[in-house]
Amino acid sequence: MIRIDQLDALRPTYDVVVVGAGPAGLAAASTAAAHGLEVLLVDEAASPGGQIYRAITENPVQDRAMLGEDYWKGTAVAEGMLASAVHYLPGAVVWHLDRQRQIGLSLAGRAATLTARRVVLATGALERPFPVKGWTLPGVMSVGAAQTMLKASGMVAQGRVALVGSGPLLWLLASQYVAAGHPPTAILDTTPAGNWRQSMTVLPGFLRSPYFRKGLRLMLRVRRAVKIISGITEFAIEGSEAHAATIVYRRGQGAPERMAVDQVLLHQGVTPNVNLANAAGCALAWNDAQACFSPEADAWGRSSIDGIVIAGDGAGIAGAEIAALRGHLAGLDAACALGRIGLSARDRLAAPLRAELEVYGRGRDFLDRLYRPADNFRLPHDEALACRCEEVTGRQLRELAALGVPGPNQMKAMSRCGMGPCQGRLCGLTVVETIAAARGISPAEVGYYRLRTPVKPLTVAEMASMPRQASDVKAVIRV
Repeated sequence: MIRIDQLDALRPTYDVVVVGAGPAGLAAASTAAAHGLEVLLVDEAASPGGQIYRAITENPVQDRAMLGEDYWKGTAVAEGMLASAVHYLPGAVVWHLDRQRQIGLSLAGRAATLTARRVVLATGALERPFPVKGWTLPGVMSVGAAQTMLKASGMVAQGRVALVGSGPLLWLLASQYVAAGHPPTAILDTTPAGNWRQSMTVLPGFLRSPYFRKGLRLMLRVRRAVKIISGITEFAIEGSEAHAATIVYRRGQGAPERMAVDQVLLHQGVTPNVNLANAAGCALAWNDAQACFSPEADAWGRSSIDGIVIAGDGAGIAGAEIAALRGHLAGLDAACALGRIGLSARDRLAAPLRAELEVYGRGRDFLDRLYRPADNFRLPHDEALACRCEEVTGRQLRELAALGVPGPNQMKAMSRCGMGPCQGRLCGLTVVETIAAARGISPAEVGYYRLRTPVKPLTVAEMASMPRQASDVKAVIRV
């Protein structure tokens, strides 16, 4: 691995540029470099691993059992990249990608552009918004944020901690807290009762998958140590500007109940991070099974734009193991497309990877059906901030939708939803599904935000630092 710490050290062109150093990005970069390609791996974090294997090369946690063996598998994945010929640029932001595969980067207050013969987007997943009343109060954070604190700093939420929502990550964090000696006070499970009935039809495949025994052990550990409250149909958080103090919930059709809390950790699954692919012009499609938009991609991860490939959870949520396998496939296909190996060699090397994909994919339908978030929790409470950047409430969204706003781009013009620093990452699905519910149509018919450069915030000083070359100027003006 060749570490790059300043933009001046970058080459103007690379064979392959990989965006994201999680399981998929690490695998894609290592595989492409192993076949003699000049590869640049760009990531926003200071060390490799992504969200799944965050801080894997410098983790402060001493007790391996706390994070679980699945986390520590990331050591081998990261070391594979570190031992390769990959050029590695950590701490950098990718704010531009276009159809010509020109890429805009910023690092340490400076910006630059370069081009790639092939781009692999391994941008991973984002936590789905959970826009309930009180979700912006101090003391409330996502399960993913709490897990980041645990991995990066060895810190756990203190006091009376309630985990609320559904999905594998929620149960994983609860298990890790139990192993750390700080079990949550309670888990409020919002999984709809009907999901269990729908998932039973694909249960046999799940029982034959690697997820079954792993998930069973995890849930048994949690249930022995944590109070589980199931069947949550309504939920809100009350408190002051200083902190959250009480959660109010309803089980089924029962009466409202209250619980005093110090910390609330919310989660209802993850969705692909599509912003960079979207801004580049890659086609998106509504994935009803996972209730989100995903880039259109073939079996090799090729998007609708020639030379841009989507790998890992950014192409559809499937977990760390499948993300890494998709990354290896993307790396093999890059080597083939750029003339390093032939089609027969690519397919031969891909065959064992596809066999593993089949094994890990067996349980995916079951997990998607079981943990599909409840409709009412995907829509914003009237008093909740649906768009946190621009402080637009659920009530305001509904009022505008009632006026006939047809889609998220028009909603953006009327309310500024999606115009903040996150560029819709935190509100996109909320806005789309609120419009769909108001108009009585599917999110697929509503469509998603039409995003443009810069995908991430870019300062005027960073723009001014760019070399005065025609290609660089066009890259900025074209936005």
